[in-house]
Amino acid sequence: MYLPKHFEQTDREHLGGLMRERPLATLITVTPDGPSADLIPLEYIAGVGAHGTLRGHVARANPLWQRAGTSALAVFTGPEAYISPGWYASKKEHGKVVPTWNYTMVQARGVLGAVDDAPWLRALVGRLTAHHEAKQARPWQVSDAPDDFVQQMLCAIVGIEIALTSLVGKWKVSQNRSAADREGVAEGLAAAHADMSVLVRLAKPPGAA
Repeated sequence: MYLPKHFEQTDREHLGGLMRERPLATLITVTPDGPSADLIPLEYIAGVGAHGTLRGHVARANPLWQRAGTSALAVFTGPEAYISPGWYASKKEHGKVVPTWNYTMVQARGVLGAVDDAPWLRALVGRLTAHHEAKQARPWQVSDAPDDFVQQMLCAIVGIEIALTSLVGKWKVSQNRSAADREGVAEGLAAAHADMSVLVRLAKPPGAA
């Protein structure tokens, strides 16, 4: 990944927060036919391993889990938005501005593992369900389904676990622009991309403490 120093995000709280808020990751592995990408919701566990651990599950019919022991790259993407040069204060000064795109992302690398264990899977789907149902008015629970059906569903999936060897974040949120340009971007984003507008206002320019 191309990563200028001023866009590098090293704060583990920010990295973990993005992965928890946007858990649907693009999981990339290598097959004999070349790279393969799957969209999979993954649970990030910060306290397991030097850089944390990712856990999820796939259908037993998905050959992904059979690649256990190989390298894997999980890409999490956060808020993103097109940036119009018309928002920059510097447009009026000299006109030397062009469009760009702001975004946040985390790249998590590690070794793929497979877990074919019913109690482990039951605990995992319970945690995932509780997390994703938390905002529902009447949260659904795994126990709401008949036990024999749950067991049948557990037999149809295989767990995956990635012990992370690196965790890299990139926050491209207008840090390289002047304060006036950043304010213009934040205002331009406010209506349709409030989350990115906030990130731009919070961004520290290169060299700032």
